[in-house]
Order: sequence, then C-alpha cells, then structure tokens
Amino acid sequence: MTDMLKSDLLAAIAATNTLDALEAVRITALGKSGSISSLLKTLGGMTPEQRQTQGPRINGLREAVSGALADRKAALSALSCRRSR
Repeated sequence: MTDMLKSDLLAAIAATNTLDALEAVRITALGKSGSISSLLKTLGGMTPEQRQTQGPRINGLREAVSGALADRKAALSALSCRRSR
C-alpha cells in the first residue's frame, strides 16, 4: 500500500508546475488529514510487531515525499526567478 501511495505522490509532485499546485499536493500528503499523516496515526493501534515493520515503511514514505517536495519547490522557485529577470 505504501509503495503505491509513494509512486502516486511522487508522480503528482513531479507533475506540478506552480508553487500553489505543489502546496496542494503537500497538504494532501502531509497535512493534518493527509494520506501520510493518516498512516502515521495508525501506528499507535498496531501491535509492536506490526509497528516494527510498518513504522519504517511509513516514515520512509514521509521522508521520500518530503524530500521530493523540497526538491520540486527549489526547482520551481529557481524557474520562477529566471522568468522574472
């Protein structure tokens, strides 16, 4: 499940052309009711064994998406600066 979510979110991030669109994807993924935030909330109800396997996967997903968001934001900001010159 996390692999499919990861590929969907990374594709959505890559497809953004504006900072506003990127922010919308960020909120969808990492906002209070976002898909990754919802997965993180499920960790408390898991058994220790489930948490041991799912915790790193969910945290890895969060890190990958956060990194992709930061990279795309930098790229869009640089593009925006070049256009305004």
